[in-house]
Amino acid sequence: MKIAVRVILVILLVVVVLAGGLILYVKAALPHVGAPQDLSVQGTPGRISRGDYLANHVAACMDCHSQRDWSIYAGPSKPATFGGGGEKFGKEIGFPGTLYSSNITPYALGSWTDGELYRAITTGENKDGKALFPLMAYHAYGRMDPEDIMSIIAYVRTLPAVKNDIPVRELDFPLNLLVNTFPSKSVPEKKPDSNNIMAYGRYLTTMADCVECHSKVNKGRRVEGSEYGGGRTFDFPNGTVVTSANITPDKETGIGNMDRTLFIRKFRQYADSSYQPKRVGPDNFNTPMPWIAYSKMQEKDLAAIYAYLQTLKPIHNVVKTFARK
Repeated sequence: MKIAVRVILVILLVVVVLAGGLILYVKAALPHVGAPQDLSVQGTPGRISRGDYLANHVAACMDCHSQRDWSIYAGPSKPATFGGGGEKFGKEIGFPGTLYSSNITPYALGSWTDGELYRAITTGENKDGKALFPLMAYHAYGRMDPEDIMSIIAYVRTLPAVKNDIPVRELDFPLNLLVNTFPSKSVPEKKPDSNNIMAYGRYLTTMADCVECHSKVNKGRRVEGSEYGGGRTFDFPNGTVVTSANITPDKETGIGNMDRTLFIRKFRQYADSSYQPKRVGPDNFNTPMPWIAYSKMQEKDLAAIYAYLQTLKPIHNVVKTFARK
């Protein structure tokens, strides 16, 4: 009996030591995607213009890295906070902890090298070797053409400095440890010719990270097989819940019966000169979909995204967009 007890104690000790070692490794040794490149991005007019377009209307970087005005439908960015970060993601919206979007103006990034910025955008490891939370779509950006990433860097360097110091994030256990396992090395692709509409549409859809919102999620992870079929829920502090749309070509529950013209119009209506921002009350429904940012995407790019989405496997998934808890 005493031998059995000793064996159990030894096993428990080994388990504790192994668990402790694993925790120490995850906490201290990760992330590790490699040193930043020795990179110097030339801020040419062409790059800055391309970066402006991508950061504002495709990757929608500026939409997250600003504070959003939730008194207006689709929560457009507040101009005074543009690029200055500070948008809160907390437990009141079902987030496992509290974090704020980063300040990406020169006030915060002035000491960063271009290589450090490139590494953060494409792998999720910041200047100090810390893991960024994957609300930042670095897994998608790591698949982009390096020239497009450098264009975004060139544009970000031109932003007016916004003095805004961002609070340190607080993630619940075990996410505060697991976050260190999320960054990964980038696997860049060459941007397809825009005349190859399917390939270019896939490229833009990846950059916009449409799949992240338009798929079901379980415990923070995308449900395999639900990609683009909608069903992800977003809680709002006022007790309302918004569920993402099915954007596969299913004819009954997706966009299979939506023609290209209507698809483009759904986005472009928010850029129309007659559009008036829709005010929403504290108890009304809103949406995290950044319609206003995407509304200025070029029509040919929206057409390419539409063409790519039509090639996806149809998923039959009935979505009730708005509900109350």
